[in-house]
Amino acid sequence: MHTSRLLLRSGLTLAAAAALPAALAGPSAAVSGISVSTTGSTVSVVTSACTLINGSWGTAALLTNRQANFAQGRQLALSGTSVSQSAAWTGVSPGTYTVVVVCSSGLTAGSQSVIVSASAPASVKPAVPSTRPTISSTSGPAPSRGVMGGLGGAARDYGPLTLGVGAALVGAGVVATGWVLRRRSKPYRL
Repeated sequence: MHTSRLLLRSGLTLAAAAALPAALAGPSAAVSGISVSTTGSTVSVVTSACTLINGSWGTAALLTNRQANFAQGRQLALSGTSVSQSAAWTGVSPGTYTVVVVCSSGLTAGSQSVIVSASAPASVKPAVPSTRPTISSTSGPAPSRGVMGGLGGAARDYGPLTLGVGAALVGAGVVATGWVLRRRSKPYRL
């Protein structure tokens, strides 16, 4: 009797601990940030944080270091699908820029700085570009996802529903383990 109470208490404690990440994953957990890249004089931004509201995913802005807010930048509407939204600016002159993405819901998906390098003249341009843009992340309203080592860029931030289902599966596994251990502790009866 004492053992079963102990197993029940520890099972409930483990289930509560497994459900904690899902409980903490509020609306801010759905924000995944942005990814900015450059190719020559083209700056591209990709996100998966925005949802389609009234036919719009949101807007992205490219700001120079002299521009202070979103409204002053070169704005483009995001296009894409529910999996990925993107925007691209062409003919960007060399310099340091900040890309900011605001979803149609009004939430900022993220901001990131990017340096656009000067291209080599056409006659001297190597077959494989030897200069790569330097991309540095800035702290903004979007939460940082930290180091994602080993995931190779294939990581995706899933919403609270997915985290809740995962927590429920972990909880079910804990309960099933407790049940099996309880059954094994009883003597075999015919």
